[in-house]
Amino acid sequence: MIPPEFEYTRPDSVDAAVRALADAGDEAKVIAGGQSLVPLLRLRLAFPELLVDIGRIPELRGVREDGDTLVIGAMTTHHEVVHDPLVRRHAGLLAQATATVADPAVRHRGTLGGSLAHADPAGDLPAVALALDAELVVAGPAGRRTIAAREFFVDYLQSALADDELLLEVRLPKTDGWGFHYEKFHPVAQSWAIVGVAALVRRDDGRIAEARVGLTHMAATPLRATAVEAALAGADGPEAVARAAEAAAEGTRPAQDLSASPEYRRHLARVLTRRAVLAATGMG
Repeated sequence: MIPPEFEYTRPDSVDAAVRALADAGDEAKVIAGGQSLVPLLRLRLAFPELLVDIGRIPELRGVREDGDTLVIGAMTTHHEVVHDPLVRRHAGLLAQATATVADPAVRHRGTLGGSLAHADPAGDLPAVALALDAELVVAGPAGRRTIAAREFFVDYLQSALADDELLLEVRLPKTDGWGFHYEKFHPVAQSWAIVGVAALVRRDDGRIAEARVGLTHMAATPLRATAVEAALAGADGPEAVARAAEAAAEGTRPAQDLSASPEYRRHLARVLTRRAVLAATGMG
């Protein structure tokens, strides 16, 4: 299908991009890798008057360390995230989950920032950002601000980004020494997850000292499975993990669609949470 008509600009700095967004108000859309936005345009589900292409802004790319924090530019592609040695060393969960996104063609064009800003609850990376306690740095006409991942995803395909704000970078506390695993169920390799689970586990003397569990496609936004996290504290074996995983569907609001019923998604959440946590602990 043919997209609706729109204007196009390609700024070469963050300030120029913010000015373009501010001048256009709510009639502008940011395009990064375009892997989510272009299909919406072609299906005429989005009607921007202006596309602001941020592909030529160099400061939005790359991975660096800032003390105990890993900083990833919003325009860093999925392929770069998967293969970056700093990400693999300090945020292995992100590298593992990103390797499951769509297919190689999408991973070479799609970006970490674009995936998070799109705020699709069926996307893999928003739940991972929640599990990693990520912070997202954005810029707007009033300056820069930092938004915690738990406050960033506000509704279906809606984030806390204002119309005139641009996502600059993602900040992740390093998780060296934590076990991790991303488990998802999807009918074919390139499809969206019907349900996904991002698990991070820190063990002490053979017991789980702390756990973080993010859920994909279990509500209008990604969720943290807080009941599971609380139940996992002190767990010391597969049976205890299985009992804790039974709480995975608490507080969720899964959708009814052609792929699955809410009841089936709740069942998958329990099963996949058990698998993800066992794999993260090395008990599975």
